[in-house]
Amino acid sequence: MANQSITTKRIAGVSEYGRLSDMQLAHCILAEDLMAFEFLMRCYNQRLYRTARSILQSEQEAEEAVQDAYIKAYGALSSFRAEAQLATWLTRIVVNEAYMRLRKQQRRTRIATESHLEAIHTAEPADMQETFAMYTTPTETPEQAAHAAQMRRLIEENIDKLPDDFRSVFVLRALEDLSVTETSDCLGIPEATVRTRYFRAKNLLRAALAREFDSHWSDAFGFAGERCHRIVGAVLKRVRQDKHQK
Repeated sequence: MANQSITTKRIAGVSEYGRLSDMQLAHCILAEDLMAFEFLMRCYNQRLYRTARSILQSEQEAEEAVQDAYIKAYGALSSFRAEAQLATWLTRIVVNEAYMRLRKQQRRTRIATESHLEAIHTAEPADMQETFAMYTTPTETPEQAAHAAQMRRLIEENIDKLPDDFRSVFVLRALEDLSVTETSDCLGIPEATVRTRYFRAKNLLRAALAREFDSHWSDAFGFAGERCHRIVGAVLKRVRQDKHQK
């Protein structure tokens, strides 16, 4: 009955959603309360973005993966049974979305590489210059160029250099402060594997960074307010468009 009363009456004030259980919040969203959905996104944006970026190593791809994951979660929310925390359920969705995008990237890269190699074999000298320019033109985004803190940049660069499997575990354990069990649930790997990968990831980082950098790990890949607003706005726009089309 408590869930029903919440879904039939709009909650006054976004902060009030913080008092709800995961299942109650899900019921509000299922009742098409977009304020509840916005609250959900703002709560978990940073974790989901960091998770996606740890897999994709691209800020733009990570943002798009988070948006698509939210859309999928919105459509599948009726299947949420609170057997796991809502945060864990969402993280699994974004992990799957990120790996799907990564596989597509790898296929596109392989096809593009084969195509360009063929072009190099058959091209005239002028055409070859254009082909090579595609690989030498800087692609750094303004956001990447604007990194102000050298220490933070150094940490992020070294996290990116971690092996793929280690990096995802490290981001969830060190940056998001998830427990071994939560990380295991999110990534679908045994707890013993989480412990081993996290231990080895820390050792690799310590080999590259001085010990005094340890206290700055939690600041890496900070989730700027502008990015948070952009993701929330884009997802809500897509949800409203879908509702109008029905």
